[in-house]
Amino acid sequence: MEGNEGWRYKGLLQKGMESGEPTESEAYHRPWRSFFSSYRLRDVFTWHLLKVIAMGQALSMLICGTAVTCQYLADREVNTPMLQSFLNYALLFLTYTITLAFRKGDENILQILKAKWWKYLFLGLADVEANYTVVMAYQFTTLTSIQLLDCFVIPVLMVLSWIFLKTRYKVVHYVAVGVCLLGVGAMVGADLLSGRDQGSTRSVLLGDGLVLLSAALYALSNVCQEYTVKNLSSIEFLGMVGLFGTLFSGIQLAVLEHKAIAMIKWDWAVVLLFTVYGLCMFALYSLMPMVIKLTSATAVNLSLLTADLFSLFCGIYLFHYSFSGLYIVSFVVITAGFVIFNAVPTLTPVPASGPSEGEPESPSVEEDAVSHGAKLDVPSENDEQEGGSGSKCTEMQWSQSEQTCHLNNNATCCVQEGADMTLE
Repeated sequence: MEGNEGWRYKGLLQKGMESGEPTESEAYHRPWRSFFSSYRLRDVFTWHLLKVIAMGQALSMLICGTAVTCQYLADREVNTPMLQSFLNYALLFLTYTITLAFRKGDENILQILKAKWWKYLFLGLADVEANYTVVMAYQFTTLTSIQLLDCFVIPVLMVLSWIFLKTRYKVVHYVAVGVCLLGVGAMVGADLLSGRDQGSTRSVLLGDGLVLLSAALYALSNVCQEYTVKNLSSIEFLGMVGLFGTLFSGIQLAVLEHKAIAMIKWDWAVVLLFTVYGLCMFALYSLMPMVIKLTSATAVNLSLLTADLFSLFCGIYLFHYSFSGLYIVSFVVITAGFVIFNAVPTLTPVPASGPSEGEPESPSVEEDAVSHGAKLDVPSENDEQEGGSGSKCTEMQWSQSEQTCHLNNNATCCVQEGADMTLE
C-alpha cells in the first residue's frame, strides 16, 4: 500500500462563521446525527445490507457447526484440535493451492512464492497459531474469560485497518461496536446466571494471555485477508493459507498430538464428526473472503459475535443447556450493532490494482456510495474542461440529505456533511 493512497483530511471551517459553514463540533457530530435524521428504513435495509447480514449469519452457523462437533468429540474423549485444523488446511490445499499451480503468468503459485513467500509464511503461521492458542486457553481459564477477551480482536482489527488499510471510521461505527459488545456482555451474564461458567482455573493469567494472543493473531490474519481479497485474489489468499497452514499444522500435529491420535477409538461416528468439522471449517474459510469483499474484516467479526449464541441455542436441545431470556436480548443487541455499523459506509481508498481475472471486482468508494442509495451525477466533458487540464483529482461529493454524488476524474475526494476528505 503506497503512502500516496492515504486519506488527507481538511476541514471546511476556514470560510468563517458568517458564511454559514458548520462549526468544528457540528462538523464532527453531524454524520452521527444525520444517521437518524437522513436515513429512512429503506435507505438502511438495502439489498446489499440484507445480503451481508445473511452471509454473516451463515458464517456464524458454520462456526456453530464446528462447536457442536467439538463438543461431541469431547464427549467421546477425543481432544485433537491440531488434527481438526489440519483437515481444514488440507482441504484448502487440495482445492485452492492446486488451482494456483495450474494458473499461468503472475498468478501461478511459483511466481507468487517467488515474490511474496515470506509474507504468506508468516500469515499461515499466524492463522494456525490463532486457532491453536484459543483452544489451549480452555485448559487454563474459564469460558466467561474467553468470551469476553476474545472480543479483543475487534479493537485490534480497527487499529490495524486504520494503519495498514487506511480505513477511516466515523463516530457511528465506534458506537455500533460498543452496542455489539453490550450484547456480548448480556450473553456472558446469561452464562453466569445459568451456571455455564465452566473451564479450568489452574492458571487464569496464562489462559487470559493465550486468548489475547489468539485475538491479536486473528486480527492480523483478517487484515491481511481483507487486503489480499480486495487488491489481489481470494484464490491466492486461500491457496497460500492452505499451503503454509498444512505445513505448520502438520508439523505441530506430528510433534504434539501423535499420542492422542493413537488413542482415538475410531468408528463411523467419530469419522463422521471429523468430516463434518472439516467441511464446516472449509466452508467458513471459503465463504469469509466473499463477505469481507462486500464489507470489511471488522464488520465480519462483529457478525461472528452471534456464533456463540447459535451454539447455545443448539446446546439447549442437544446438550440440555438451561435457557435464559438474556440470550435473545444478546442476539438482538448484537444484530442491531451490526446493522448500525454497516448502514454507514467506512472510507477506504480505492484499490490500486483490480482483482485477478475471473473474480468480481471489489466495490470502490463510488460503488459503496451507490449501494447505500446514492445517485451518481457524472459531469460532462465540458464540465471537466472547465476544471482545468491541470486538475486530475476525482471528486465525489456526498450529501446524505440530497443523496447525490458528483464524480470527476482520477483519485477520490469525498465531502460528507461538512468534512472534505481527499485521496491523494
